[in-house]
Amino acid sequence: MTLLQYTLLFAVVTLMSGGQLLFRKTALAAPSLATWNGLSALILNPLFLLALVMYAAATLLWVGVLQQVPLSRAYAFTALSFVIVPIASILLFGEAATPRLGAGLVLVIAGLILIGARN
Repeated sequence: MTLLQYTLLFAVVTLMSGGQLLFRKTALAAPSLATWNGLSALILNPLFLLALVMYAAATLLWVGVLQQVPLSRAYAFTALSFVIVPIASILLFGEAATPRLGAGLVLVIAGLILIGARN
């Protein structure tokens, strides 16, 4: 893979991760979605809309990546979001950091190294 392809993959993962963090921030402040008022408040929430825009941008970049990189290789890199989001959630939202989470993150990173190293 080329440096540009890695850069595009990293951009996709960054946008996906950022969107997830914004969804979480929105969820923490949103009223219940069981009512029309809660649903309309969500739809009009600027952070929610930004998260959707980030996901749309990630989707467009993803299609560009898939024009150049086999899905079997590219898709594995989306697992980086499984590392970025939990770490950011701990730092930004004070979520729990557990030994199991740490072990899981290490395993995900090891898997990415194995996949990235294949010829």
